[in-house]
This record gives sequence, C-alpha cells and structure tokens, in this order.
Amino acid sequence: MNSRYSRRIVISIATLSLIGLTTSTQAGDSITKRMQEFADAKQFSGAVTLVANRGKVVHLEAVGVADVSSGQAMKKDSIFAIASMTKPITATALLILQDEGKLSVDDPVAKYVPQFKDVSLKDGLAKTEITIRHLMTHTSGLGGDQQCIGSLKATAEELATRKLSFEPGTQWQYSPGLNVCGRIIEVVSGQPYEDFLAKRIFGPLKMVDTTFTPNESQRKRIAKLYQPGEDDESLAVASHWITDLSGDVVPTPSGGLFSTASDLAAFYQMVLNGGELDGKRIVSHAAVEQMTTIQTGDLVTGFTPGNGWGLGWCVVREPQGVTKDVSPGTFGHGGAFGTQGWVDPKTQTIYVLMIQRTKFGNSDGSSIRGEFHQLAAGLLAN
Repeated sequence: MNSRYSRRIVISIATLSLIGLTTSTQAGDSITKRMQEFADAKQFSGAVTLVANRGKVVHLEAVGVADVSSGQAMKKDSIFAIASMTKPITATALLILQDEGKLSVDDPVAKYVPQFKDVSLKDGLAKTEITIRHLMTHTSGLGGDQQCIGSLKATAEELATRKLSFEPGTQWQYSPGLNVCGRIIEVVSGQPYEDFLAKRIFGPLKMVDTTFTPNESQRKRIAKLYQPGEDDESLAVASHWITDLSGDVVPTPSGGLFSTASDLAAFYQMVLNGGELDGKRIVSHAAVEQMTTIQTGDLVTGFTPGNGWGLGWCVVREPQGVTKDVSPGTFGHGGAFGTQGWVDPKTQTIYVLMIQRTKFGNSDGSSIRGEFHQLAAGLLAN
C-alpha cells in the first residue's frame, strides 16, 4: 500500500454501500473532534462526516444526537433530508435519457410540457423559448417555491404559468426548474419519476436508504431538523414540508430525497469514475463531463463566490472562502438543511457532510462546511 495511506484504515466505496459503515481512523479524529465541538455549541444536534479518496473511504464518523428529546445517538447510517442535493441526482437521471437518444438538453421544454410554449415576462411574452438546459442551469427565469403540489404533472404545468424574472439564458437565478426536469423524465420514460431513479440509479448503486418515502424502519433512523432556540444557546425542533411525512408525499425532483452519507458516497464515486461503479454503467462519461463542466459562461451564480453552474451541479471555478481547500473544477451541491456533497476530480476526493439545521444563515457558506473541507485536506496530507 502507498505509504501516504499506510496509517489509515480504508475501505472501498463498494463495500461501504453494502455494510453501511467503516472503522473510524485516527487521522480523521480532527474532523470528529471539531464536529463534536459544533454540536456542543448547539450549532447542530449531530453530524455524520465522510471523506473518500481514490475510491477508498478514509473517514466516516458520527457525533452528537439525531433526536435531542430522546437522546438517540447519531449513527453512521442515520438518514437525512438532503433537500437540494436531490438536484444533481435528477440531472443524472435526465442525462441517462439523453444518452439513450430520447431527448437533448437543448430541446425546448414545450416539446414535453406544452404549457411552456408561450411563457411570459412581466411585460409580455418571452422572446426566447425555455430549453431543458435553461432549467438545469437555473437560467430559465423561473422563480418561486420548489415544493411539488398534487403531482409532478400539475406542478410543471403550474410553473409554466409563472411570470419569468428575465429573458431565458440572460441571468442566473436559483429556481424550481429541476421539478420540470422530473416531469420530463416521466413523459419520456413512461415511468413515474421516483421509479425511474430507483431502477436506473439507486438499485444498481445499492443506495438502499435513498428514497422520497422512507419506510417505517427507515423513519426510525431519520435525524430531526432543528433551528436555534429562543435563547440562541439551545436547539428547537423545526418544521418543513420536506421533513413532513404525515400525509401523501409528492416526490420533489428539486429537493425531496432522504439519504445517508454512505449512499451519497456511492453516487458521487460513480460520477467521479466517469459514470460507472463496480462494473455498472449508470451514465456515459460524456454526460458526466457535460454535467460537471461550467455551462453558464461568465454569469454570476450563487450561493458562494467563485462558482459557475453545470447541468444540475454547482462547479467551483475559483476556490475561495469555504471552497479554498478544494481544486478548481470541484463539483457538488448543498442542501437547505446544511448537508453538503462535493467531488474534487483533481485529488479524487469525495466530501460528505450531513447535518439537519435551519435558520442558521447561508448553509453553503457556513463555517462548518469550510472547516470540514480544511480538516479533510489535512487528513489527506498526513
């Protein structure tokens, strides 16, 4: 074994996806210690962190609790609402259909959802027809809430009635466009969106805990969502439509999935490998390149400086601030509740941070994310 890794216990992503956990490494203690400090400071109730390098998991640990009231410990296989980290998964599903010649990202959206034929700005009809590419890069001009109501069909048709904020392709604005992509997946594949993901991505990658509708057993492992308490020195239970499983759940392609650190690591490793894992080809290498290469030119994109946007993925153009410890070209996505998943193709490193908190400010720009990247970089340098 290379001496660079000789003092670490490592385990393959493939094995991890089967057993769900690995042994914590001494090299990763700095990450574990800092995450525990964040938990003690009531910045979150608990966390699961994972770092993989060159196909091997070099750190996987859980700290704190998943449920403050019961004291249920956070575990390595705890399940989290990953919110907008769902978007790159939706994008991958759509690119599978492009690989099969069933659509192109440059197709007009109206080809699949006719209601998008005559979308409007505030002062009249748009001059540019919205394409799938616009939806995937957040340059469509669509705005508003990301929740799906009733069905994906009904949601996509409602989105077509919203006034655009700008002419498609001229600006960047975070949008619910990936929900429309989910509906396009249904139209083209002839399958419910969630079934297509399960059959073409989750099943082959053994992502057994990634779902829009956790079963009874899985619900017992879900980490609860918290917000700052009234005294700012405690945590209070928070509510959100994503985490409300009390009624019928409409799968939301822009942000409705639940998952684990290990499941996400398998997905990211597949993408890092150019679209395949353990001999199973999910999507083409060309599609991976297209998804994870900046498609937005010089447009200013959020939520931290120095980024551009691929197809459903954020791409780091110029590392700075919370991204200073990753390479240019690193791609990934965050979630509204602080979850983060990033892939550095230069160093062949995967970073997964799983927490559940809201109303703590910009989750993509949080010091928790920045310090996690920094400590992980130190782990790999040892």
